[in-house]
Amino acid sequence: MTDVWSDRAEVYRSSKAHSEGADLDLVVEWAAGCATALDVATGGGHVARRLRDAGLAVTTCDSSPGMVPDVICFAEELLFADASFDLAVTRVAAHYFVDVAASVRELARVAGRRVIVVDTLYMGEDGELAEVLRDPSHGRNLTEEEWRGHFAAAGLTVEDVRVLDVPIEFRPWLERTGATGEDAQRARELLADRVGADGMLAMERIALRGRPG
Repeated sequence: MTDVWSDRAEVYRSSKAHSEGADLDLVVEWAAGCATALDVATGGGHVARRLRDAGLAVTTCDSSPGMVPDVICFAEELLFADASFDLAVTRVAAHYFVDVAASVRELARVAGRRVIVVDTLYMGEDGELAEVLRDPSHGRNLTEEEWRGHFAAAGLTVEDVRVLDVPIEFRPWLERTGATGEDAQRARELLADRVGADGMLAMERIALRGRPG
């Protein structure tokens, strides 16, 4: 099987939509008081970079070797002992996880003090179809209610939830995953009401902070 994420690694490292944003600033804010962190599905490494700049000792993991993580593993089976880190965090990756419930349980297991999840918020079924046309490896964006349910099932107490407007450039969004031709055109039609004259796609990200135990 082709490791598409390793193939895309450099694109995600240089992606403006992933390397900055109010949600990334919020992750750093919420990490206050933590000394160690695990960045799950690190991708381009932007969370790790910002947390290290804030003074945390960060370990990264990802299932794709091309992302050059410290440890190669899936979010559903983290290769770390219970409460190994003060903080476990994943950002803009969970919609690709095969089993979101299992991944949240693993985040809760390895975190001694705090869990942070940031991901794209559910945009309706047209949005989901557009996501799959853009990238067949897409799983599903979740609603706030679904996320709260996963946190509760993993034994996490939700301390804060934020929904942030994160408009991104539509054309690069398609190009990052190689979407072209009919698939790209159909995705554009499905999201027409979200793409402005400036070419920006209106999206939201949900950020949740939880406490284990």
